[in-house]
Amino acid sequence: MRTLALLDYGFQVALAAMMATILTAALVIQFAMGELPCPLCLLERVCMFGIGLGVVMNLRGGFSGKHMGLILLFAILLVVIATRQTLLDIYPRPGHAYIGSAILGLHMPVWSILIGLGTLFAYALKLTALGNDGHLHQVPSHYFPSLFRIGSAVGLILILLCAINLVAVVVQCGLGQCHTEGYRLLGDPLPAG
Repeated sequence: MRTLALLDYGFQVALAAMMATILTAALVIQFAMGELPCPLCLLERVCMFGIGLGVVMNLRGGFSGKHMGLILLFAILLVVIATRQTLLDIYPRPGHAYIGSAILGLHMPVWSILIGLGTLFAYALKLTALGNDGHLHQVPSHYFPSLFRIGSAVGLILILLCAINLVAVVVQCGLGQCHTEGYRLLGDPLPAG
């Protein structure tokens, strides 16, 4: 039981750390490289925050099927939104160029599809290899103090990233429709039309 619980806790902490890393990279690209996220990119970020939130709820509030359902729901939503954006970018509409630069040859919507599918696959593999989370209820998190501290730190980082992202979205979009032409509340020019 203890080994299964250790593997499960490790899996959860690794997934939360992966989401924190991806969302940190998205904010660095936004602020350091000046690439504003499009509305669909912002929805993809919300899905990644949702996945991270479900993992943090598992780590902090106890493992539950509801938390896993939240994670899986946001992973499916991420795949749907990212697939839509990728299909729109494969055949761009007149006047809408591809948004963003490529990372390792792939654009962010394609990475988002891979992240969503990877999350779904990882949870399918976890359920196949480790079964349900019954073993986690028998081995409390305080049996793994280092892993629990790392998970708590990653959870705080995710909350901080979410707050930074929320402020950035409000500055970018104001109270209206989002655009990628500048920061609305900083007086940047709005798109014509």
